[in-house]
Amino acid sequence: EHLRQALQKIHRADDWAGLPEQMDETPHTAHDLSLIVVSPAGQTLFVRGSATFPASLLITDPERQAASRKPQVWSDDGWRKLRSIVTRLETGEPTTPTVLAGAAIDIAHHQQFMRSFHVALWSVVGLAALLSGFLGWLVARRGLAPLEEMRRKAADITANRLNQRLSTASIPVELAEVARTLDEMLARLQDSFRRLSDFSSDLAHELRTPVSNLLMQTQVMLAHPRSNAAYRDVLASNLEEYDRLSRTIGDMLFLAKAEHGLIVPQDEAVDLACEVSDLCEFYEPLAEEKALALQQTGEATVRGDRLMLRRALSNLLSNAIGHAPAQSTIGIGIEQQTTQARVEFVNRCRQAPAEPLERLFDRFYRADPARRDPGDGAGLGLAITRSIARAHGGEVSAEWLASPKGEIGDIRFILQLPLQALSVASSNPHANGNLR
Repeated sequence: EHLRQALQKIHRADDWAGLPEQMDETPHTAHDLSLIVVSPAGQTLFVRGSATFPASLLITDPERQAASRKPQVWSDDGWRKLRSIVTRLETGEPTTPTVLAGAAIDIAHHQQFMRSFHVALWSVVGLAALLSGFLGWLVARRGLAPLEEMRRKAADITANRLNQRLSTASIPVELAEVARTLDEMLARLQDSFRRLSDFSSDLAHELRTPVSNLLMQTQVMLAHPRSNAAYRDVLASNLEEYDRLSRTIGDMLFLAKAEHGLIVPQDEAVDLACEVSDLCEFYEPLAEEKALALQQTGEATVRGDRLMLRRALSNLLSNAIGHAPAQSTIGIGIEQQTTQARVEFVNRCRQAPAEPLERLFDRFYRADPARRDPGDGAGLGLAITRSIARAHGGEVSAEWLASPKGEIGDIRFILQLPLQALSVASSNPHANGNLR
């Protein structure tokens, strides 16, 4: 713009000599600025600076010159970079009304700055990327340390070490819920494994005696020839053992299904007083042998599986008759409350076990193993009663009415059953509601 104003002041050929002085006086002229003015004939009229403009920039053709008015970058002597603008300007001299004017500025120091900036920038970016990756690895490693600890503890858990639990004290809040869920899973696995182990041990223990008896009797009978009567006696004895095995296996199967929720009781009205009365009539001969008196009071009606509840009541009554001393009384009280029905069996007990009464409902538990009768059951009656009560949403318990003195005490078994209709809906295709 300053060069355009200076060219408009040229009116004669002699005015061209004062153009350098005018351009040197401008305060806006940079020290590294190069200027050139060329006539349309290609004659250089004015030059300032050390830049050597290439001929390709000084185009006299108006159309080509108009297309090249954008700033262009080129090299001077192959090493210095310059940016230039070439345009057509008007003068005040009639013989040369228009000229080509070019302005170029050295951008080498700018490019050097940009190269240094790029090197510094990419160095910082690369270092930041490496540092970020390293710090990210450290953070991830530290953040995953609780998971690694959980993995190590889980790897140490075996069938014999199911009691181990994952500590939630050093675990972040985000993983605490996962650790608690895993602990609950381990608790369920431990309980299932314990029940399976107890089931296997109890079953093996109970089956060992009858199988040993059968094996011994068979070996003795085969050792020497016997009469037909002797063979019949052994077969009759074996039949008793087979019957005992069958009942034990059936009871164990019932308990196994009950513990896994595979028993679905029927929903029907059950008159508890009627069922207890029928059972008292059934057990009357056995009670008369021991001179026992059976006293029944009260009534109640619940909803449930009649055959299963009858079996539970039968087990409780049979247990009372079996342990009550001769010439005593067994009281059976039935009470219908607001939300549940209670059936109580009260009898004298010859022995007050030192262990908690809750043990009475364990499989194969006997308060006095020395008093075991070969004709008795396998010790599963009360365990089956508890399973039936829980299958109906109830419970069974035992308590001493008074502190036993010596070997005699009054014990009471309480069977509690809900009054409302059962809402048992099993989605397990293996559930068997007809199991008795």
